[in-house]
Order: sequence, then structure tokens, then C-alpha cells
Amino acid sequence: MIEIIDSSFMTSAPNIKLAPENEFRNEVAFMARSNTGKSSLLNTLTNRKSLAKVSATPGKTRLINYFDVTFIDRETEERLHAKFVDLPGFGYAKVAKSLKSDWESNLTSFITDRRQIAVFVHLIDCRHPDLEIDRSVAEYLQEICTPDQSIVTVFTKIDKLNQKELSELRKRFPDSLMISNSKRRGVDAIVKTIYGVLKSDHDA
Repeated sequence: MIEIIDSSFMTSAPNIKLAPENEFRNEVAFMARSNTGKSSLLNTLTNRKSLAKVSATPGKTRLINYFDVTFIDRETEERLHAKFVDLPGFGYAKVAKSLKSDWESNLTSFITDRRQIAVFVHLIDCRHPDLEIDRSVAEYLQEICTPDQSIVTVFTKIDKLNQKELSELRKRFPDSLMISNSKRRGVDAIVKTIYGVLKSDHDA
């Protein structure tokens, strides 16, 4: 059993230049279209109700937020330290065009140039699996991802689908993870998957 036993807010940064120094490749970057449940997932994964602020206004978070996180393998009692990186939601239409351009330019440079990122977690609302913006992000990640980085695709809000819809989604995206924050379905699988990538990287 893999668990996250400790987590705390570290710092916020507007761009890669002001991101905290880190000598390890142990960062997990969470990225999603606005209002996909990213902050809720971070709180669920860490068992903290308000570690990441859940905004009532989609697209409000414009900073890159860093959290220190400690995993534990309950079988071996081995601990592993990592950093969760909460990236601003992308593609929110009501943000002014000039701000949106600067904002997404900062995001692009961050995910492309931040070598400390070991895992990209791309969250997609399961009710809208075929949006062009998510396709573009997925393609871009495939393009810029280095051999020592991993991409984990996660479909959120699966409690909103019936059994047939969920089954069809699993067939279409067999390598993806499916989660429901409200029901805590699939949460352990995400923790285990992220830990597995970080651990293999750490042991390499």
C-alpha cells in the first residue's frame, strides 16, 4: 500500500525563472483545462481539505504553486519525497487576450524547460474527452517529453458517467486512469502510479 503521509504548501511562482531551485528530478506537474477538478484532486490525494485552493471562478489561479509531498510504502516503510506542482488551468475563455497570451506562454516555457519535472499528470473531464484543447495539450506533451519523463492521463468526475459510458471510455483510453474525487474512486491507483514512476527514477 502506497500512501501520501505528509504535504505542505511550499511557494508560488509566476514563471520558470522564479521557480524554486531543486537539484532532483522529483516534480509532478498537474495540468488541466480550467474547472476540471485539479485542485480537488490535489486535496484528495494528500488528504488535505484545503492544501490547494478550490476556486469558484474557473481560471482564477495564475501562479505555479509548489507543494512538498512525502510518500510511504507501507510494506517496507520506505519514504520518498517529491514536489507536486499545481499549474494554472489553461484555455479559460474569459481571461483577457493579452493576459491569456502571457499566461500560456509562461506555462509553455515552464513545462518545456523545467527539467526537474518527472511526471506530467494531464487531467481531462470525462464528460468532454474530445476537446481540441486537450488533444493539443496531449500532442504537445508527447512532443516535448524527454525519455526520462512520463505522462499520466487521468479522466476526472467519472461518477457523472453511467456504467456503459464509463466502459466505452475505458475501451477508448485503456492506458488512462479514471477517478472520482467525491467518491474517492481511483485515487489509490494515481498515488501508486506516481510513486512507481518517481521510485524507478530515484533508483535508476
